[in-house]
Amino acid sequence: MTTEAEPATDLEPVAEFRERARIWLRDNLPPAPPPEGDSYSEEAWNRARRLQRILYDGGFAGICFPVEYGGRGLTPAHQRAFTEESAPYEMPVLLNVPTLAICAASLLDLGTEEQKRAHLPAVLRGDEILVQFLSEPQGGSDLAGLTTRAERDGDRWILNGSKIWSSGAYAADYGLCLARTNWEVPKHRGLTMFLVPVHAEGVTVQRIKQVTGSTEFCQEFFDDVALPDDALLGEVDAGWDAASRLLNHERATLGGISPYTSGARPHLGGEADQLLKLARATGQLGDPRTREDIGEAHAMNVVRDQLIDHVTAAIASGALPPSAGSITRLFSAENAWLQTDMAMRIAGPSGATYTPGDPADTEKVGLDYLFRAAWSLAGGSTEMARNVISERVLGMPREYAADRDVPFNQVEKGRR
Repeated sequence: MTTEAEPATDLEPVAEFRERARIWLRDNLPPAPPPEGDSYSEEAWNRARRLQRILYDGGFAGICFPVEYGGRGLTPAHQRAFTEESAPYEMPVLLNVPTLAICAASLLDLGTEEQKRAHLPAVLRGDEILVQFLSEPQGGSDLAGLTTRAERDGDRWILNGSKIWSSGAYAADYGLCLARTNWEVPKHRGLTMFLVPVHAEGVTVQRIKQVTGSTEFCQEFFDDVALPDDALLGEVDAGWDAASRLLNHERATLGGISPYTSGARPHLGGEADQLLKLARATGQLGDPRTREDIGEAHAMNVVRDQLIDHVTAAIASGALPPSAGSITRLFSAENAWLQTDMAMRIAGPSGATYTPGDPADTEKVGLDYLFRAAWSLAGGSTEMARNVISERVLGMPREYAADRDVPFNQVEKGRR
């Protein structure tokens, strides 16, 4: 039974907070279940909402969000302590990305006081799920070249166009949508961010089936969707600044440095302890090559964790800009590739042809391998991460772009 925790303050020592969290978690949350079934089913989302409400009622939701918006107003060190203590328990990790760590964090940066008070407490209670409406079917990595448009119509805006690769949009309540509002200025200067109700008239959400069988990703179609003026997130035609803040939060999340995620890190495929179980299950633990792979995987995870700590501290102190989150995002992607490849090598043929009777630890190896390419793209491609690091962290010259400073309606576009 959930019980109300004593209010926490900025002055509460981390050690005391950890002990209080340990007791509360033991008394209020069920043990983490083994992974099974569709982790993105309607029941999984409803379960995540209920667990989030338990955290909120217990005083452990939004640990790093301000108190005035329903959070606890504590530090990343408090959040890390809670995450470590919560590892054995079932947590609403579905809500970490993109709702809490990306969208709610962006709303905290960009929203009006009314927007923050209306939506952030609802998110922290589990009443609202947020999603990103950024990428477009023909856009590739050129986010600023988008063509979904929002046109002023009196005291409202009319939204038309399409977005794609929106994780969990079918279960969401609102989407942060980047649209073009000015076609007569260069592409980065004519964008505006909107907060769009997913179930508004004119919004159609279609799920996309991936090669792994998952239908997490969606495509959305906007047909004359009417939005009030208070749906604006940030200033008109200043959407690129808003998107840049959102992308900083996304890279920080995927790189493991966001202070807004709670619960275990998402499964990346082939983590070192899983490789050890896999080697035992397949009888290869005594093989020198396999042991070398496991040692390398462990060393890479140690480097990743140290890099996360270093970059997090440097951004917090101002020694590095927020865009430095691309460093950990890039390393985490490359580490996930390496460890997924190692898992497939250890699993051998059963990684691709798993059937009942094969070692249970090989069941997900093939699916993880099929999903491997996603780590090249999630949070922006790794090529874009390298550009961000070179230009915004190291101060190197920007790449040449033929459409720079050209009004968007004069930019030559390929045939459809």
